[in-house]
Amino acid sequence: MSKPMTKTQLVAALAEDMDTDKKSAGAALDALTGLITREVSNGGAVTLPGVGKIYCRERPERMVRNPATGEQFKKEADKVVKMTIAKALKDSVNG
Repeated sequence: MSKPMTKTQLVAALAEDMDTDKKSAGAALDALTGLITREVSNGGAVTLPGVGKIYCRERPERMVRNPATGEQFKKEADKVVKMTIAKALKDSVNG
């Protein structure tokens, strides 16, 4: 497995695909990231066509165990960000 693409590499590839400079590509990436963060943190969902859907899900209060000590304790309800991968992306990965 190869290393994940860094933000610098992503911005450079995006600039090349958009036929623009890295500054504009970086601004576009930052704007997209901010928009997704804002929408998901407000309880919404964002669908990236061909990639997947990013959404927030609430988890109920539950009992968890500390693996080091075996002690069980109650963990408060919280929220977790989830992503469902699009079928098109799954199919392209699996050939």
